Amino acid sequence: MRGRRAFLARLAALSVLVPVRAAAQGFAGLATEAEGFTLPRPDPTFSFPADHGPHHDFRIEWWYVTANLKGPDGTPYGVQWTLFRSALAPAEAEGWDSPQVWFGHAALTTPERHFATERYARGGIGQAGVTAEPFAAWIDEWHLQGETLSDVAMAATGPDFGYDLALVAEGPLVFHGEGGFSVKSDAGQASYYYSQPFYRAEGRLLLPSGTVEVTGRAWLDREWSSQPLEETQEGWDWFSLHFESGERLMLYRLRESGGGAYTAATWIAADGTAEAVPDGYATAEPLESGEVAGRQVPLVWRLRWPERGLDVVTRPVNPNAWMGLTIPYWEGPVSVEGSHDGRGYLEMTGYE
Repeated sequence: MRGRRAFLARLAALSVLVPVRAAAQGFAGLATEAEGFTLPRPDPTFSFPADHGPHHDFRIEWWYVTANLKGPDGTPYGVQWTLFRSALAPAEAEGWDSPQVWFGHAALTTPERHFATERYARGGIGQAGVTAEPFAAWIDEWHLQGETLSDVAMAATGPDFGYDLALVAEGPLVFHGEGGFSVKSDAGQASYYYSQPFYRAEGRLLLPSGTVEVTGRAWLDREWSSQPLEETQEGWDWFSLHFESGERLMLYRLRESGGGAYTAATWIAADGTAEAVPDGYATAEPLESGEVAGRQVPLVWRLRWPERGLDVVTRPVNPNAWMGLTIPYWEGPVSVEGSHDGRGYLEMTGYE
């Protein structure tokens, strides 16, 4: 439970400045209580574009983009853009009375280097927020915005990096779990969860060595909930993979402190048809670990889904893709080889 305790200690320390800062998907200890907030329920009904916007009656929420890119010479790159919302109360208000807290993470990964930075803001004062129509998500000058979620511009900058990308959806939204009701444990904790995994991406990266024009694929995750993970769950391993066949896979693995894990996965056909399966149908097994930022982190993984004929191994483009931020975790692009070749993204939390 060491990772969970460290996370909660950081939340307590940060509360002096910002009363609660929840973390992104899979961070153990996402929140401590759900009292007064709305809970996810089975058989959800979504309404778009409204559900692309914030849900202030839920405690935690995020807009999460990862992109696998290539330069003109074939060099692989990875980009992350994330905006998180955490609520102190299930409401919204103007000015400093707003109970909403916002924070953003941005990262850029090359085979040799990993850049990461973060931003924080209070709601109600215009520094950060999300609107559904037209769609816009921002914190300071970082933005993900367009007339609709299907065609957006995405940009962020850090002390020594930046990126400016255009994302165009070439397929439909995909709903995970049971129609977007995504269960996280045998006890029934859950979120509302859907993705746009069909973005075509192009634009430029700003690196210390200069500007690089890039093209590739991007994946947006949208998730909101009010529930903490189970007390016994101490971390999360999450994969989003693009296969050369045009198919895609989302798989997450919530690790139990006593061993074992709770898993769920979604197989996405090239036309967007999706099959979501609960615990046990698909597995992720760490094969090799390495020292990253002074800790042992699984770096090479084997993913299997027998009914789909899936048996692949993922390897990091850069093993040192450590997000050394206020709440630390590993996140970066991976290559995929085996029954299905491709590339994707991996996020790992709780390895502290």
